[in-house]
Amino acid sequence: MLDNLTARLARIVKTIRGEARLTEANIQEALREVRVALLEADVALPVVKDFLAAVREKALGQEVAGSLSPGQALVGVVHRELTRLMGEANVPLSLAVEPPAVILLAGLQGSGKTTTAGKLARYLRERKKKVLVASCDVYRPAAIEQLATVAAQAGADVHPARAGDDPIAIARAAREQARLRFYDVLIVDSAGRLAVDEPMMREIAELHRVLAPAETLLVVDAMQGQDAVRTAKAFAEALPLTGLVLTKLDGDARGGAALSVRQVTGRPIKFVGTGEKLSGLEPFHPERMASRILGMGDIVTLVEQAQREADLEQAKKVADKIRKGKRFDLEDFRSQIEQMRKMGGLAALADKLPAQLLAQVNPAHLADDRQFRRFEGIINAMTPAERANPDIIKASRKRRIAAGAGVSVQEVNRLLRQFEQIEQMMKMMKGGNLQRLVRGMKGLLPGMR
Repeated sequence: MLDNLTARLARIVKTIRGEARLTEANIQEALREVRVALLEADVALPVVKDFLAAVREKALGQEVAGSLSPGQALVGVVHRELTRLMGEANVPLSLAVEPPAVILLAGLQGSGKTTTAGKLARYLRERKKKVLVASCDVYRPAAIEQLATVAAQAGADVHPARAGDDPIAIARAAREQARLRFYDVLIVDSAGRLAVDEPMMREIAELHRVLAPAETLLVVDAMQGQDAVRTAKAFAEALPLTGLVLTKLDGDARGGAALSVRQVTGRPIKFVGTGEKLSGLEPFHPERMASRILGMGDIVTLVEQAQREADLEQAKKVADKIRKGKRFDLEDFRSQIEQMRKMGGLAALADKLPAQLLAQVNPAHLADDRQFRRFEGIINAMTPAERANPDIIKASRKRRIAAGAGVSVQEVNRLLRQFEQIEQMMKMMKGGNLQRLVRGMKGLLPGMR
């Protein structure tokens, strides 16, 4: 998301050098770069004007610390203003009401409402909430079945409904079921349209009146650009929204909606969604998003994701093994690949990595994680003795392994070369030499240069 803006801001650091303070003269060109990048990213023009005015006001006359270049100082100002633009620090869901706390999801058809309902149910289930979901989308084919499927995957219960039922009656019955059966949260998926129209707005307004939700969340497709901003504005005028959910932030669109919708609606962004997996929902942290846009990465979110989805016990066993001086083997390598795949592979992690590390990754591999699966297949074709002691894998064994995995001998050789590199990195970790560790990460995994 916003890769063009990231690249342009990175160039700013190299543009203005060797001056003691930021002045109108030395930031003019840099701000022009920012303006062009924001407009190309489809950020709304009024938002761009306000943002640049704020950056100019905060930057002019600012002293440049001895440890910083003028470009770095300006990027610091841009980071603070991006954070302010995208809203206050993470605003949690307001569920401290008499159960059931109702969450009403609004948005256009195709924005990802139904998938978001499943993701939100999973998020709340992980926090020990008893969740019921209900679909009031009685117009779109298979919408009710889709919600039932994602709810089952999330471990939530589903209120029964059928196509053609009255949406208001469904909402009333779902709320009563949630009350009688002591559910903590009721998530209601409303009907959408291909565009904003009067019947949809009347229906969602009536649903809001009947349900009296604790949270009314607008689900916005970040790939829609200016259309997303117009949609958000229309819903904000029709409903007392409490927050926004931005979906498809992993898409290849320009992504300017992330910088516009909060400013236009005045409502906080509460969650961001990526991918189709139910784990792809994160609380929104404006300072972390600003860091991603500026190429600084988001290691905090990456660590939180690892704690949530990775097998920490298995990781601890590998770490203890290395600390005791035992060899890192191909069983351990396969385990690490499995952990990476659980977290979505390199593609899902790419925008959370700092730009300097991401520069070591072959872009082709960010869109295609098939190499991970190929490596797993090769390791699975080995005997336990070969996994424990890769040194014994010579020509005849390589041919047998390649045949068993359905790959070429060259692929087996590639795996063994990259295994040797990661084994060297593990030795560096043991020694605690951070610079050697960073250099050793080149070639660490498929796609690393």
